[in-house]
Amino acid sequence: MLELLVASLGLALAFFALLDGWYLVRVPCAVLRARLLQPRVRDLLAEQLYAGRVLPSDLDLLLHMNNARYLREADVARAAHLTRCGVLGALRDLGAHTVLAASCARYRRSLRLFEPFEVHTRLLGWDDRAFYLEARFVSLRDGFVCALLRFRQHVLGTSPDRVVQHLCKRRVEPPELPEDLKHWITYNETSSQLLRAESGLSDRKGQ
Repeated sequence: MLELLVASLGLALAFFALLDGWYLVRVPCAVLRARLLQPRVRDLLAEQLYAGRVLPSDLDLLLHMNNARYLREADVARAAHLTRCGVLGALRDLGAHTVLAASCARYRRSLRLFEPFEVHTRLLGWDDRAFYLEARFVSLRDGFVCALLRFRQHVLGTSPDRVVQHLCKRRVEPPELPEDLKHWITYNETSSQLLRAESGLSDRKGQ
């Protein structure tokens, strides 16, 4: 019995030491919670909230939440968001999947130790290849938007239009994208062209 306990503890330590253990646990848990315990969100463009709190493991040397943690928390919130609005289920039905192709972050004010916050996630729109989402980190102390993140969620195996049509049972025109997001999309396209040219792949499509 003692040997089994020691072995179990060793496996647990190896899981968290060699892998990003908490991330690998939290994302599936967030998806399961969204699928089984939370109501379905029928409005694709509706904002969804995901609560969090700054823990000691989130801190950097300046004792506020480090920049990488914002991306991780946004990952968890985005997985829950796409589950509740049905996008992940539709992708599964269509034999497709989605990957993160680009992201950007703007940090406006630090989140401090044990400060509660909410991640406000919403779908901004889509084009022929990707969904575009936004995540706002809102401090529950005073409602201030501490960080603003944008994401390009690339769809593989189908198109965003087909995903939305599968969900809504009809053809839906994508909403007009915000002007600042259009500039970011243009920047990404220009960057892709430059990188392909540097690699001698300017005549091929890529990212």
